[in-house]
Amino acid sequence: MLININRNLFQNFPYHLVSISPWPILVSFSLLSLTLGAVLSMHGYGDFTFLLGLASTGLGMLLWFRDIILEATYLGCHTTQVQKGLTIGVILFIVSEVFAFLSVFWAFFHSSLSPSIEIGGVWPPQGIEALSAFGIPLLNTFLLLSSGSTITYGHHALIKGDRKGAIIGGLLTIVLAIIFTALQYVEYFNASFTITDSVFGTTFYASTGLHGLHVIIGTIFIAVGFYRIINYHLTNSHHIGYEASILYWHFVDVVWLFLFIAVYYWGGN
Repeated sequence: MLININRNLFQNFPYHLVSISPWPILVSFSLLSLTLGAVLSMHGYGDFTFLLGLASTGLGMLLWFRDIILEATYLGCHTTQVQKGLTIGVILFIVSEVFAFLSVFWAFFHSSLSPSIEIGGVWPPQGIEALSAFGIPLLNTFLLLSSGSTITYGHHALIKGDRKGAIIGGLLTIVLAIIFTALQYVEYFNASFTITDSVFGTTFYASTGLHGLHVIIGTIFIAVGFYRIINYHLTNSHHIGYEASILYWHFVDVVWLFLFIAVYYWGGN
């Protein structure tokens, strides 16, 4: 009798049937508010909508992450088959990100390889003082490549069961990422041109800004994994979320190398 009563609490297949959740629709409307708020703020209509969207997006992400951690760590929903599906999903997501950056690089090379007469037929355009590639960009290259090494060290330490090494690797990566983002802000603050200064400014800020946004997202991604390591959520054989953040971070590293060579070094000379 007890078996019959509790039969519906178990499943005889390895897949995760996701429960109804309010967080996807909340995050969707929050992102809409964030985007509209950013546009309104740029046109001088105040920052309230932008800040509201930012706060609600952060809250939605926090609650959504909480539920996923409960499903993965305490409910055992992330079986081996589910992990395979999640890995494929992350890979496809990164492929879509490749094409997003491809469109930005396409715009950059289209404008720089054959400069139009409107910008003087030269690249950088006349009147634009490009940033030196051997200042903050070179330092940021060193920081980002170093962060790729530290996150790889932390990953291998986690696989080997070295908790201390995994924590050190994750912490160093987060610190390096924050320094990178801060230096990017300093670079933007001291630049002599803006996003409205011809196609040079547009492609420069579109490419480096899009990458900077990915660095921030990747930092949050790794920070969540770091939090889970601290709280004993991850094991040497069950850390699919952390591996996903590492794949994403290596993608960010590779994109920066292309940005440094094309936009800063070649495009600035």
